[in-house]
Amino acid sequence: MGNAWWNLTLRFLLELAALLGLGIWGWSLLDGLWRWIPALALPFIAAVLWGTFAVLDDPSRSGRAPVPVSGAVRLVLELAILFGGAAGFYLTGHTTIGILAAMLVAVSYAFSLDRLGWLLRQ
Repeated sequence: MGNAWWNLTLRFLLELAALLGLGIWGWSLLDGLWRWIPALALPFIAAVLWGTFAVLDDPSRSGRAPVPVSGAVRLVLELAILFGGAAGFYLTGHTTIGILAAMLVAVSYAFSLDRLGWLLRQ
């Protein structure tokens, strides 16, 4: 599975953007000091899920899987987090960033069809 360097870089940046989008959305859910709870918890939970649930021998990762899952489950998790981050931007009034993030997620996956096929066969 030869993902180009630019797509791997884009994917990493989209992962970071998703955490930010989830944090911004979390910040918007509550007022006062309470807003820190979802602002920190949502990205933390997403990062833990991302790092914990993986497909064994995934060449786009270390190959290790603390909690092995099927490729379909991993794909749903990835899409939920990445598009969730984009939605977080969109829902908090950062419409252009949200749309751009969602489009870039789609572009990244469009250039990762070999990985998508591999995931769905696992």
